[in-house]
Amino acid sequence: MDPVVHLRAAVCVLGRFPALAGIDLDVEAGEVVLLRGPNGAGKTTLLRAVAGLVPVVRGEAVVLGHDLRRDRRKVRRHVALLGHTTGLYDDLTVDENVRFWARAARTTSDPVEAQDRAGVQARIRGVAVGRLSAGQRRRASLAVLLVRDARLWLLDEPHAGLDAPGRDLLDDLVRSAAAQGTTVLLASHELERATPLVDREVVVVGGHAEAEATVDVA
Repeated sequence: MDPVVHLRAAVCVLGRFPALAGIDLDVEAGEVVLLRGPNGAGKTTLLRAVAGLVPVVRGEAVVLGHDLRRDRRKVRRHVALLGHTTGLYDDLTVDENVRFWARAARTTSDPVEAQDRAGVQARIRGVAVGRLSAGQRRRASLAVLLVRDARLWLLDEPHAGLDAPGRDLLDDLVRSAAAQGTTVLLASHELERATPLVDREVVVVGGHAEAEATVDVA
């Protein structure tokens, strides 16, 4: 079976800067992989490239069977990115945002169930996102992640902005998704929190994948 993510000498350029400078990476179906490394190493760019949001200008880049060099838009329906920004529309309510992204992903997932699973309180579902606290917005983003019913989750510092119950909930969602065959690629500086969730780690430095390690879960 082909890997879910296959990168060979992949290069992404932001302005004139090679944010990814020939990175190699394979991620198999159902794997949970942690990207770690210093700020500016290229972790966020890597996630955005895999999501089809940043062009790969050289090398090989295939995600879920779609060649990102030829048409990176095709992959976007099949991935879910939880990034530093929420991707939510401030003037829409939480419920309207979740329903909008469900339609955009052409999924049959239940928006109400997604909000329940993300721990979005019923009292804020009709509130415009622009009026929510940072933690409430993060839970709304989790609901969008879930409603997309994606085969590949891309999580960039996913615990940021969540309280302790929210962090525990996120961990449970990642474990549940992986158990059902979803592939998860996450970047985090919170290694004590992230390491127990993953199968292996990839160290990203200077736009390259420098090293890999299997996580000892014993």
